[in-house]
Amino acid sequence: MARDHAQPDDALGRWLALREAADAEARSSHLTTLVAGHLATVSGAIRVTDLATGAGSNLRHLIPHLPPRQRWLAVDRRATLLEALVERTVTWASSRKLWAVVRGNRLEIRGAPLECVVEPYARDLASVDDDALFAGCHLVTASALLDLVSESWLKGLSARCSEVGAAVLFTLSYDGRTTCAPAEPDDALVLDLFNQHQRTDKGLGGPAAGPAAAGAAARIFVAAGYQVETAPSDWVLGPDATDMQTYLIDGWTAAATDAAPGHRERIAAWRAVRLSHVSAGRSHVVVGHTDLAARPGKGR
Repeated sequence: MARDHAQPDDALGRWLALREAADAEARSSHLTTLVAGHLATVSGAIRVTDLATGAGSNLRHLIPHLPPRQRWLAVDRRATLLEALVERTVTWASSRKLWAVVRGNRLEIRGAPLECVVEPYARDLASVDDDALFAGCHLVTASALLDLVSESWLKGLSARCSEVGAAVLFTLSYDGRTTCAPAEPDDALVLDLFNQHQRTDKGLGGPAAGPAAAGAAARIFVAAGYQVETAPSDWVLGPDATDMQTYLIDGWTAAATDAAPGHRERIAAWRAVRLSHVSAGRSHVVVGHTDLAARPGKGR
C-alpha cells in the first residue's frame, strides 16, 4: 500500500516509520545490485535524486549498497518529513558508527570509504518540470510512489531521465496482489474497492496508475530506450506484525468506504472480523509489490 499523498504529516510519518523494516526485507536485492553495478562505472561522486523521499527510508537503505562517493537530492513537498529525514538519518548513521553532521541545509555522512552528502529539497511533484531535479543525475529513485502517479507523469519522468542518461530504481510499487488468511467472504469486495480507489487522482498528473503502475512504467521506459527488469517485492506479514496489519486494514477500510459509501456497514463488519483475526494472532497478510530497475540503452 503506497503512502496517501493527502495524508496528514504526523500520520504519514508514523506510517513511514512503521513500514520501513518491512520495506527493507521485501526489496529486490538483485535489482539493487544491478543498479549499483551500473553506477560503479561513474567517475567521481554519483548523483542520486530520491523522489517523494518522505522520512528517508529509501535513502538509508540504498546508501550502503551504492558506490561510496554519493550526492543525494532528497525531494519531498512536506518540510516536516524532510526534517524527520535528517533526524532519523543522523541516528541511523550514529548506530553504524558513521560520522554525520548538518551544515546549513546539507547532511554530511562519512566513514571509510563512505563520503555522502544529502540535500533536502522541498518541492511538490505534481510535475517533474524542474531542471534541478535531474541536473547531472546518475540515478533517479523512489519508493512506494509509482502507484500514486499517472501514466502522463511517468512519460514525463522517463523523458527527463533519458535526457540526462540517468538509471532508475523504483521500489515497492503496489501491484494489487493482496491475500489475507484466514480468508473472509468480503475480502475480495474490500480489496477490489481499494484497488479502484488507488486509481483516483492523487494530484500527480491525473488518475493514478494504481496497481498497473509497475507494468506501465516498464512499458514507458522500454519505449524510451531503457533496459528494464522487474522483480516482486511483496510484504509477507505474519501474526506478529500486528501494528502493520492493523494499519493496513484501517487503510483498506477507509479507501473502500470512500469508493463505495453505500457499503459502509458491510465494510465496517469486514473490518471488525479482520481485526479479530489480528488480535487472536492468526492473521497472515501478503501485499504484492513490484520493484523496477532500468538502465539507459547501450547507445547512451
